[in-house]
Amino acid sequence: MAQPDHFKPLSPLSALIFGSRWLQLPLYLGLIVAQCVYVYKFIKELIHLVLEAPGFNEQQIMLIVLGLIDVVMIANLLVMVIIGGFETFVSRLNLTGHPDQPEWLSHVNASVLKIKLAMAIVGISSIHLLRTFIEAGNLGSPNAAFTEAGIMWQTIIHTIFIASAVGIALVDRLTTAPSGAKSGH
Repeated sequence: MAQPDHFKPLSPLSALIFGSRWLQLPLYLGLIVAQCVYVYKFIKELIHLVLEAPGFNEQQIMLIVLGLIDVVMIANLLVMVIIGGFETFVSRLNLTGHPDQPEWLSHVNASVLKIKLAMAIVGISSIHLLRTFIEAGNLGSPNAAFTEAGIMWQTIIHTIFIASAVGIALVDRLTTAPSGAKSGH
């Protein structure tokens, strides 16, 4: 295939530096393996829920379902990092026009990926905090999973995640608005 007229061959050093992005490939492949582990964990928990459901009370079922939702949200986060990160930092996937191309991929860049990751982390943290609040009814009992201090720290950390996500989105908006704004003159 002929190279475009505007393509200029890279110097050996530039080619080495530019090619070094492929060193990230094993990292993305490792994340795919991690996603397989989460699929296994999800199936194992789902089978546990289905087989043991008659013996569970509503709170136990809710906690298991929240655990399943947590696994799905982490898997979604992995997909965003794998696809978005690879597309942004390593190489184009050439999915344009593919019927299964994620909508967000057409406008992904490092900034958009950062915001999506921050929001996914807030979502995952929300699920964990909700599970903690559900189990908070056992505070003070011998089988309590959390202490009051533990709940307080989880709430503080969750609030920091929210503030961080808002801060990242605000900084992104402030730094990209001027270049994206169209002048009427």
